[in-house]
Amino acid sequence: QVQLVESGGGLVQPGGSLRLSCAASGIVFRTYAMGWYRQAPGKQRELVASITTAENTDYADSVKGRFTISRDNAKNTVYLQMNSLKPEDTAVYYCGAGRPTKLLIGKPDYWGQGTQVTVSS
Repeated sequence: QVQLVESGGGLVQPGGSLRLSCAASGIVFRTYAMGWYRQAPGKQRELVASITTAENTDYADSVKGRFTISRDNAKNTVYLQMNSLKPEDTAVYYCGAGRPTKLLIGKPDYWGQGTQVTVSS
């Protein structure tokens, strides 16, 4: 049974930081590209960061320079370090696993259940 379990969300003030984690089980983690998505109320889910098996990374323009994606294959975990958070970063954040092309079109093979991030004073 495949599981992707996100953690690390919460309430943070503007300018603050959070680190999200996504722990995978039931897959050969090192063979999957991983992505972090977010969905704000009333908006479509968007890909904010991705990392390939070779650890090449890509970011949405809205988070470049503020967010960093990384992976630890020994722990079957992908991370999203979020700095200089803004109210517009408020969303449910999801991780996904799949081929890079599938991550790009928002159709990973597997999804996590999501974790809420709220940026507010």
